[in-house]
Amino acid sequence: MIKEAMFYEKQGNGMVKCRLCCHYCVISPGKRGICRVRENRDGVLYSLVYGKVIARHVDPIEKKPLFHFYPGSRSYSIATVGCNFRCLHCQNSDLSEYPALRPDIPGFDMTPEDVIEEAAAAGCQSISYTYTEPTIFMEFAFDCARLAREKGIRNVFVSNGYTSPEAARGIAPYLDANNIDLKGDDDFYKKVARGRLQPVLDTIRLMKDLGVWVEVTTLVIPDYNDSDKFLKWVAEFIRSVDPAIPWHVTQFYPTHKLRDKPRTPVATLRRAREIGLKSGLRYVYEGNVPGEGGENTYCHQCNALLVKRTGFYLEGVNMPGAKCPACGAEIDGVGL
Repeated sequence: MIKEAMFYEKQGNGMVKCRLCCHYCVISPGKRGICRVRENRDGVLYSLVYGKVIARHVDPIEKKPLFHFYPGSRSYSIATVGCNFRCLHCQNSDLSEYPALRPDIPGFDMTPEDVIEEAAAAGCQSISYTYTEPTIFMEFAFDCARLAREKGIRNVFVSNGYTSPEAARGIAPYLDANNIDLKGDDDFYKKVARGRLQPVLDTIRLMKDLGVWVEVTTLVIPDYNDSDKFLKWVAEFIRSVDPAIPWHVTQFYPTHKLRDKPRTPVATLRRAREIGLKSGLRYVYEGNVPGEGGENTYCHQCNALLVKRTGFYLEGVNMPGAKCPACGAEIDGVGL
């Protein structure tokens, strides 16, 4: 089910330049890009993962995590193998790095119609392109998203933000929400993820400008990105885009190739949340630490409790008409 790729250009002598993500790979005939799922065949670039769904689940939307986008709803979540990053702490490395280690492309054969049918049958209000980086299976995500929009089902990316501006503009008309990782400083990206910081910042701004609901996640790793200076910088950057963007500061646990650091202390997440709120963000959440209270939504004006959560599940919602019942402040989000 290979399909000719979107967002590439032919460069002569059989070479092609992929313009899907910010690596902008120049690919020789018979070779693949960094993601290992886009291959140059006789001067034509193909996606090797079109319709090859390696994972499919029904998740609470809060798992993405999206806290201000149809809270309490269910999202049909799909992925293919492959990724354009090589994060040392990837929790889905068996999927993301599969094509870098093996020549075959595994997965269930599915059409966009199959995906929309299963999402609707499960009562899902959205489809999430997640688990691995959705940018690398853009062709399939695009066809699914377009059909889902026709059927009244919304579309969500859970992304590393390394999408090219061309691809971001291409998918945005069909994309309703995007949770984007802001992982670390530029040195972190180079050493831990094998990418660069600036394209991620540009994607966050661009998605917001294009009318996509954006939430940002930072996985806080001890000694890597847990300093007050860095956390304050992230908070101030998000505020400069829009103080209404929710920021999720999430607990790291040792995994994959980054096992020499402990779980992030809850106290560190609490400190990050305080930094975010003091920097002017309206909503900051502590992730991966259910029951600690940092998952709740509070009014940004009077601090009244509006949504009580434990893990990915809602225990109570008190914001009729997306407004605080105590002071009348409007609460930012979609489908509240």
